[in-house]
Amino acid sequence: MKPQVNAAEPRQPRDPQAPKGRPTPKRNEARGPRRTMASKPMTRKEAVKRQREARRADMARQREALASGDERYLPARDKGPVRRLARDFVDARYSVAEFFLPMAVIILVLSMLPSMQLKNISLLLWLVVILLIVIDSIGISVRLKKKIRERYPDENRRGAIAYALMRTLQMRRMRLPKPQVARGEKP
Repeated sequence: MKPQVNAAEPRQPRDPQAPKGRPTPKRNEARGPRRTMASKPMTRKEAVKRQREARRADMARQREALASGDERYLPARDKGPVRRLARDFVDARYSVAEFFLPMAVIILVLSMLPSMQLKNISLLLWLVVILLIVIDSIGISVRLKKKIRERYPDENRRGAIAYALMRTLQMRRMRLPKPQVARGEKP
């Protein structure tokens, strides 16, 4: 029975003079499982099936990482310290853009009512909401750029601001990877 080594735990080098705790396997026993995998001829159908299973396992691992925030298995677009800072920066505060969908529903309902005055108010609300989102997005991008520059001067920052702004458009409970910081907490 092999002891499970966690990737987060560093492996301690074994003293060369210490006994290893198990007998040395015979050559044919050690080579057996490797040889059957390598030498077994695979049909195209079996190869496609193995690839599909491997892809499913990878996607399941990614979904789990998106839910838990495990950095090792996140998709490439979400990996790295700069992206993590951008996520935490957005998740730590309220933004106007995250309330866009509920406000849009209210404005649409107002625009469908028969009163001409309510229709005009809904048009004005559209303009105000869009203007507030633009102003808020500019403020977020300026503050985030400054924070990224001072915290990670040598890291690749490409796309981090757009990533953060797209995250603000999602309601907090719908965001993936799940928020790791509470509102008001410093990222």
